[in-house]
Amino acid sequence: MWWALLLGAPVHAQVRVVDDTSLPIELAEPARRIVSLAPHITELLFAAGAGDRVVGVVAYSNHPPAARRLPSVGSYTGVDTEAILALRPNLVVGWQGGNQPAELDLLAGLGVAVYRTDPRTLADIPRAIRQLGRLAGTRDSAEAAARTFEVGLAALAESHRNARRVSVFYQVWDAPIMTVGGDHWISQIIDLCGGTNVFAALKAPTPTVSLEAVLATAPEVILTGGMGDVKPAWLAQWRNWPQLPAVRSGNLHVINPDWLQRAGPRLLDGARAVCAALDQARTIPPAR
Repeated sequence: MWWALLLGAPVHAQVRVVDDTSLPIELAEPARRIVSLAPHITELLFAAGAGDRVVGVVAYSNHPPAARRLPSVGSYTGVDTEAILALRPNLVVGWQGGNQPAELDLLAGLGVAVYRTDPRTLADIPRAIRQLGRLAGTRDSAEAAARTFEVGLAALAESHRNARRVSVFYQVWDAPIMTVGGDHWISQIIDLCGGTNVFAALKAPTPTVSLEAVLATAPEVILTGGMGDVKPAWLAQWRNWPQLPAVRSGNLHVINPDWLQRAGPRLLDGARAVCAALDQARTIPPAR
């Protein structure tokens, strides 16, 4: 590279990373035109300091507000390949667990660098921020955001280390009733806050459970997300079973699903909300 310096030519450092599916990604220089194929990816990119490099997003990429003004290339369940190519990206960041694998493979086959994310745990969030910062050449901003996330979670964990354990049912959906298994990041947040996910023994990420199964667990707290900022009607429906400790003590809480059900930096906000709900439950003696 010494000759490039002598000739006055610009010097760009190559970027090499391995994505969440163990595929190597190599860029001749940090990405300057990035397309995000999932809402949580959009949030991760902005957190990593690469927001000004994002040129396309998918539906529901509503945070931060600047993301709402970007061109849409479809949704995370189906994208418009021609619209993506028209944006001339030198990096596409896809979601292995949500995007269609064939669409990601097609983009890669057309010569576009595709980085696949597959977040499953809380630790995956700061790691993803750092990786995206490397890809975009924004390492300092990414490191600061990753550390903020890690320090925030660590503080919550420490402050609840000796808290009374509270049994928790988290409801993802109503018909059918869906919850989270023990390996899901929401279950990890419940545990961090001193709670016990009543369906932690289930291995599927978002298993379907019966009404009878929920009643049998007798949770002290019921948490739910729903859609957007709208309080789901199904939360109030649990009042039809006053024998539940959560109902008798009034520990029914709705938490913004974008804070908990997206694998992005706002999981820290979600964790704080979960901890606050469990703290409130601890002020009330367990119902018997």
